Amino acid sequence: PESFPPLRNEAAVRVLRGRMKGIQGHCNSCYMDAALFSLFSCTSVLDSMLFMPFPLCDRNVQGILRDEIVNPLRRTGFVRASSVMHLREQLTDKGQCSSFTNAEKDPEEFLNLIMQQILGIEPLLKLQSGGQKEHDCYCYQIFMDKQEDLVVPDVQQLVERSFLSSDLKLVEIPSCFIIQMPRFGKEYKMFSKIIPSLELDITDLLLDSPRECCLCGDVAALECS
Repeated sequence: PESFPPLRNEAAVRVLRGRMKGIQGHCNSCYMDAALFSLFSCTSVLDSMLFMPFPLCDRNVQGILRDEIVNPLRRTGFVRASSVMHLREQLTDKGQCSSFTNAEKDPEEFLNLIMQQILGIEPLLKLQSGGQKEHDCYCYQIFMDKQEDLVVPDVQQLVERSFLSSDLKLVEIPSCFIIQMPRFGKEYKMFSKIIPSLELDITDLLLDSPRECCLCGDVAALECS
């Protein structure tokens, strides 16, 4: 199949900036548009979703995702709403929910459906909470209480504080770390802006990872939250 590499640096700015760029919204598709743009426009980490013949893979859905959405986005910077609707119709046929074509969904619901049930991809994250049994997932949604000292936070701060408040650890370094930002309804947003962290330091988020003592500089024996 024809393929186009993800957009980088000056090419990304040239192709993606301006009017009639990005993924055209239609009928509550914003959650899916934003997720697809984030996953594929400027990174190849999940390109296996477009090409790999996974054991449970639905090749029709894979073809729509690759040929009607990702390739046009990378080639011209624009995807028509009809292409996304074609994908939504297929998800409605394959999934357990009949409202993928008209209702707004949680991005996690969309990712779980397409990655697990339709393509059969192994979970991307292994998490452990409070020393309990580990669990697998495809993305991590940030949950946290309002904190007055965070006015315009960056992603690094939000991930660290969310893991701390939920007593979570990453069991292993993930091959891909999909993070869903905190969000609320139209009337209230926890943060008006969030600064993207271009790199994410997960050293303190890893379970049993050797870390430096903040006092003496040797390998730490105890961890204080």
